[in-house]
Amino acid sequence: MYRCLRCPGSGWAWCLPTWFPALSVSPPITKSTGQIIRENVCTLFNLFNVLIAIALALVGAWSNLLFILIIALNTVIGIVQELHAKKLVEQIAVLTAPKARALRDGEIRELPVEELVLGDVISLESGMQIPADALVLEGEIETDESLLTGESVPVRKTPGEELLSGSVVVSGACMARVERVSADNYATRLTQEARAVVPDHSELLTSMGQVTRSTGFLIPPLGLLLFLQAYFLRGAPLFDAVTTTAAGLLGMLPKGLVLLITVSLAVGVAKLAHSRVLVQNLFSLESLAHVDILCLDKTGTLTEGNMQVERMVPPAETPPIPLAEWMGAFLAHSDDNNATFQAMRSYFSNADSTLEPMAKIPFSSQRKWSAMTFPELGTLVAGAPERMTGTVIPDELRAEIRHGKRVLFLACTRETVRPDHPLPSMTALAALVISDPIRAGAADTLAYFRREGVSVKVISGDHPAAAAAVAAQAGLENASAWVDMSRVDTEEGLRRAAAKYTVFGRVSPEQKRQLVQTLQAQGHQVAMTGDGVNDILAMRKADCSIAMAHGSQAARQAAQVVLLDPDFTALPHILPEGRRVVNNMTRVAGVFFVKTVYSILLSLFCVLTDLPFPLIPIQVTLIDLFIEGYPAFFQSFVPDGRKLTGRFLPSVLRRSLPNAVAILLAAAALLLGGGALGLTAGQIPPALYLIIGAVEAEALLRSCLPLTPLRGALFLTASAGSLCAVLLFHDLLSLPPLLPGTVPVVLLVSAVSILAERLCTFGLGHIPQLREAAARSLEHPCS
Repeated sequence: MYRCLRCPGSGWAWCLPTWFPALSVSPPITKSTGQIIRENVCTLFNLFNVLIAIALALVGAWSNLLFILIIALNTVIGIVQELHAKKLVEQIAVLTAPKARALRDGEIRELPVEELVLGDVISLESGMQIPADALVLEGEIETDESLLTGESVPVRKTPGEELLSGSVVVSGACMARVERVSADNYATRLTQEARAVVPDHSELLTSMGQVTRSTGFLIPPLGLLLFLQAYFLRGAPLFDAVTTTAAGLLGMLPKGLVLLITVSLAVGVAKLAHSRVLVQNLFSLESLAHVDILCLDKTGTLTEGNMQVERMVPPAETPPIPLAEWMGAFLAHSDDNNATFQAMRSYFSNADSTLEPMAKIPFSSQRKWSAMTFPELGTLVAGAPERMTGTVIPDELRAEIRHGKRVLFLACTRETVRPDHPLPSMTALAALVISDPIRAGAADTLAYFRREGVSVKVISGDHPAAAAAVAAQAGLENASAWVDMSRVDTEEGLRRAAAKYTVFGRVSPEQKRQLVQTLQAQGHQVAMTGDGVNDILAMRKADCSIAMAHGSQAARQAAQVVLLDPDFTALPHILPEGRRVVNNMTRVAGVFFVKTVYSILLSLFCVLTDLPFPLIPIQVTLIDLFIEGYPAFFQSFVPDGRKLTGRFLPSVLRRSLPNAVAILLAAAALLLGGGALGLTAGQIPPALYLIIGAVEAEALLRSCLPLTPLRGALFLTASAGSLCAVLLFHDLLSLPPLLPGTVPVVLLVSAVSILAERLCTFGLGHIPQLREAAARSLEHPCS
C-alpha cells in the first residue's frame, strides 16, 4: 500500500484531503452566454448604427429608422445560432473533457479534473496531461515540458521530483500527490494551454477587422464634412442635412457581414457536432478550408490500430531462460500500454513468471525501445530492429517490412543500458511480426482528398518501407516515394525531403514538428492528425490540428478538432463545411462591399462638388434588405466545396470595385448632367436609385453564378422585390413617381454603367498579365 508522506503510519485510504479547496474549474471550450451576447451586440458597426439612429431620432426622421430594426433582428439571429452551436458542442465535449485518475476510498477512480483537491494522489501514465503541479511518490516517468519551457527533450522524473501541470507524460507511469493550488498552478488553464500555443487565426475576421478600421477612420471626418457642408455652406434644413449625411455613413457599413460569417461558422460547427465531430475552436473550420497538405499518422489512422502478433521468428540463440517466461515478466512489470504492448500481452497471455526486475526503462517515441533489467539475467530490450546495436535484420523479416508489417526485435545484453544513450551491443533473441488491418474506407478518403487538391503525407515512427507499404495498400498516390528520417540530420536535407517525399518513416516527435514548419515555410497550409503524445509537437504548430477521441488525453487537448468516432474517414465531412463558409462569404461579400465602396466614393464626390448625398437612410436600407441581406443569408448555407483560390479581401474588392466605379460614374452623369439627358430635377433621384439598383442587381447575379434553382430564385425575387418596392412604395422611400420619359434614360444609363463595370472587371483581371508584359518589355526593349 502507498504511504502518506505527511501522515506516517496511515494509508492513502485514510488520508483523503476532501477538506482542502478544490482546484479552479477548467475553462469551457465554448464562449459563455454573456460573451456571445456581448460580442454580437458590442461591435463598432453597431455603435456607428446606434449613433446614426440617435441623430435621426433627434430630428424626427422616424421612417428612416427602419435599418435599426433590421440590425437588431440580425443580432438576435446571430446570438440564437451561436447559442445553438454552443449547446451542441458542449453536449459532445463532455466525451472528451480532461479526466484525472485519483485515489479515493482506497481505489483509483476517474473524475473530472476540476474535482481534484490539494493532497490528492493521482495516477499518471503515458499519454496523459498532468492536471496539477504534483510531487512524484512512486514510479518513474518522462515528461514533455515543451508547452511550458519550449524545450522538447523528455525530462525524467523520479520519486521526490516535481511535476508541472500542463506537461505531458511521454513514457512510464507513477503515483503523484497534488501539491499546489495557488495562482502559480497551471491547472487553471489546463484545457487551454495546448491550444494557446497556436493563436487563433481567421482570414475572414482579420479582413473584416481591416475593413472596420478603415471605415471607422473614414466615417467621422466624412460625416462631419457632409453635415457641415450641407447645413452651413448650402443652408439645407437640419432634417435634410442629418438624413443625407446619415445615408452616406450607413452605406459605408457592410452591415450584417461579420454577423453572417459568425452565423455561417456556427451552423457548420453545429452540423459537424451532429456527425460526432467536435470543433473546439469556431475558426478551425475556416483554417481547415485553406489546407492543401494533410499529414496523417499510419497506425490508428490509415490502419485500424488493432495490432496482432502474427508470429514469432524463433530465437537465433537459446536464451538463458525460456523466452516466454522472460517476456511474461517483462510485460507484467511494464508500465507501457500502447497498441504494440497490448498486442504482445495478448500473444504472451499464457506466460507466467516470478522474475522481479531491478530496473526498467519505459518505451518512448524518441528511443523506440523499452528495456528491463533482471538480476543474473541481464537486460531484455524490445524495440525497433535498427536500434538494436550489433544485430542484423534477416531477409525474411525485411520482406515482412516491405509488406507493411511491423517487426519488433527482442534482444538482451549484459552491459549497462541507459535511457539517454544508444544501446550497447545486443544479442538478438527473437523477432515479432505484428500486423494492423487497413481501415475500411481509407482508399475512398484518400481519393477524395486527391480530387480536392489536398496532398496527403504519411508521417510515421515505423520503418519507412513498412509505412510506405501500408500507404500503398490504402491507396495513397506516390506512396513509393519514402524516406528514412533517422538519416536526415540537416535543415537542408529536411527541406528537400519535405518537398520530395510522400511517406516519412522513423520520424521523431521533434522531426514531425520540423516537417510541419518546413511545409508551412514552403507556402503550404498544413493540417496534422494525431492520437499520441508523439504527435503533439507537430499538432501545436499545424494550421489545423485533428485528434482521435480514442487517443491520448494530451493529444485531444492540443487539437482544434476532435473526431469522436476513431475513424479518419470522417474528415471528408469537415473540409466541405469549411470551404462552404469561405467560398460563400467571398461570393456574397462582393455584393456587400459594392455599397461600401460606392458610398465612400460618392461621399468624396459630393464633398468635392458641393452636392448633397443623393440618398436617404430608408433607401439605403431597402438595398441592404433586398440586394444584400436576404439573398446572402440563404446563399451562405448552399454547399460549395470548391478548392479555395486567392485571398478573401483582395478577391472581394476585385469583385466589388468595378460595380462601385460604375455607380459613381452614373451618379456623376445624372447629378452633373441630368438636364442634358432630358431629366428634370425631380426625376434625377428615382432614376439614380433605379440605376444603382440595376448595377447592384448585376453584382448579385454574378454572385449567384453558376445558377442553380435556389440561386436563380434568390436573384429573381431580390431584384423584383427591390423594383416593386420602388414603384409601389415610392412615397415611403421619399421618391417622386417615375415618369414614362425617364424610363429610357434609366435603361440607357444602366446599360452603359454595366458595360463600364464589365470593362473595369476585364481590366482588373488582366493587370497581372499587363505587369508581366511590361516587365518583359523592360528586360528586352529591342524585342
